Amino acid sequence: MNAPEFPSNDLSIPAEFHACFSGQRAAFLKAPDPSHAERLSDLKALSRLLKDNQAAIIKAIDTDYGGRSEFETLFGEIFASLDGLRDAQKRLARWMRPRRRSVDPLLYPGARNRLIPQPLGVVGVIVPWNYPIFLSFGPLTGALAAGNRAMVKMSENSQALVELLAGISPKYLPEDKLAFFADGGGRGPAFSSLPFDYLFFTGSGTTGRAVMANAARNLTPVTLELGGKSPAIVAPDYPIATAAERILWAKTFNAGQTCVAVDYAFVPRGSEDEFVNHCRTMFAKRYPDINGPDFTSIIDQRSYDRLTAALDDARAKGARLVNLAEGQTPDKSKRRLAPHIVLNVTPEMELMRREIFGPILPVLTYGDLQEVVDAINARDRPLALYPFVRNAATRRFLIANTRSGGVSVNDAILHVVQHDLPFGGVGPSGMGHYHGREGFETFCKLRPVFEEGWISAVQTFMQPPYTRFSRRIIDLMVWMKS
Repeated sequence: MNAPEFPSNDLSIPAEFHACFSGQRAAFLKAPDPSHAERLSDLKALSRLLKDNQAAIIKAIDTDYGGRSEFETLFGEIFASLDGLRDAQKRLARWMRPRRRSVDPLLYPGARNRLIPQPLGVVGVIVPWNYPIFLSFGPLTGALAAGNRAMVKMSENSQALVELLAGISPKYLPEDKLAFFADGGGRGPAFSSLPFDYLFFTGSGTTGRAVMANAARNLTPVTLELGGKSPAIVAPDYPIATAAERILWAKTFNAGQTCVAVDYAFVPRGSEDEFVNHCRTMFAKRYPDINGPDFTSIIDQRSYDRLTAALDDARAKGARLVNLAEGQTPDKSKRRLAPHIVLNVTPEMELMRREIFGPILPVLTYGDLQEVVDAINARDRPLALYPFVRNAATRRFLIANTRSGGVSVNDAILHVVQHDLPFGGVGPSGMGHYHGREGFETFCKLRPVFEEGWISAVQTFMQPPYTRFSRRIIDLMVWMKS
C-alpha cells in the first residue's frame, strides 16, 4: 500500500486529524488482516460501550437536543445499534469466508476462482445530529466487522455527546482503532479531505455533494446516505384509521427529524377529513402534554425558525393548516413545535420544495393511483416509499412503477432496522448501502483471486507462432460459446 498523500492545502488539516490518521494507517499496515476473533472482540467492545454508558449517552443526547424523548433514544439509537451489532457478531464468520466463483473447466482445467473479503484500511465516518448513535455505530459495525480502523466526525449539534464518546471510547478500543472528533470551525471539509480508504457520509444532499467533491481529490470511494421527500400512499382498499395511526407515529417520532420520515402523504380524494380527524384523536391520546418528556424538541433555533416560516409560507399561499396540538401551548423556549397537517398544498409552497425534517405533514388527494405514480416520478427519487395497501396487484404496481431507496409496506421507517436488508438511497437520495452483509461488503475489497490448475491450456496451446492447430482450437472455442 502506498503512503497516503495529504491534500495540497495540508496546513488546513487539524494536527489531531493528521496524527490520528497516520497512527491508524500505520497500525493497519502492521496488522492488515485481523482474525475473526479480533473483529468479534471489536464488535463486542462497541456493544459494551453502549451498554455500560447507556444513561450517560441518553443524557448527552437530551442535552444536545434541549429535550429528547428518552424512549426514542433507547429504541431508535441504543436498541437499534445493539441489534445490528449482535446480528453482525452472529454472522461475521460466514461473511468472512472466501466465496467460490465458477471457472471454465475446459480452458482452465484444475483452476479455481475465489473472492476474498479484505479490509480497506482507514475509514472516515461523518455523522449527522438527528440519530447520532445509530448513524455512527451502524457504519462502525460494518467497518470494524470488515477489519478496518475508523475516524468518526460528529455534528456540531452533538457537542455533549462527542465529548462523552471521545472520553470513553479509548477505554474500549484504542485510538489507532477508533476515534471520535467534534465538528466546528471548518473542520468538516478538512475531515472529508483526508485520504481515507473509504468515506461514509450521512446528511443533506448539499453537504453530500461537497463531501464527494473533497473525497474525489483523493479518489476516495464514498457512500452517501442523504434524504429527500419520502411519500406515503394510502390505497383505496386500506383502512384510513390504521394508515393515519402509523403515519402519525412516523411523523412525530423524533419530532419528524428523521431522514426516512413520511414527508408527505397521498390519500383517496374525499377521505382527507377522516384522515385528519383520526390524526387529531391519536395525537391527543399519545401526547396529552406536548411539553412533556415524550415529545422531542426541534434541534436548534435555526431549524425551528425554518419550520415555522414554512408553515407561514403555506398559509399565505392558501393552504389549510390543522394544528394537531390545538388547545395546548408548546413551549417555544424548548423549541417544541406543534405537529401540523397541511391541506390544499401546491408545488410552489416551501413545504413541497424541500425535505421538511419536522412534524409537518402535507396531505395530497388523488383520484387514480397513476396520478400518484406520476407525481412521485416527477420528483427526485426519495430515500423511502410507504405504500399502505392490501391488494397484492396494487402493491406490485406501486413498487414496480416508482423508485426509492427502500420500501416499508403498511408501515413506515421500520425497513431501516431490518438488519438483513441493505439500507441506502438512489440518485439524489444517496448512493451505496450498509447494514448487515451489505455493510460488511461496503467496507471490504472483495478481492478476486484466480489460481491456475495443474496445466495451463492458454500457455500450452495458445502461444505464438500461431499454427493451424492453434487456429482450430480457437475456432472450436468460439463455436462452443456461440
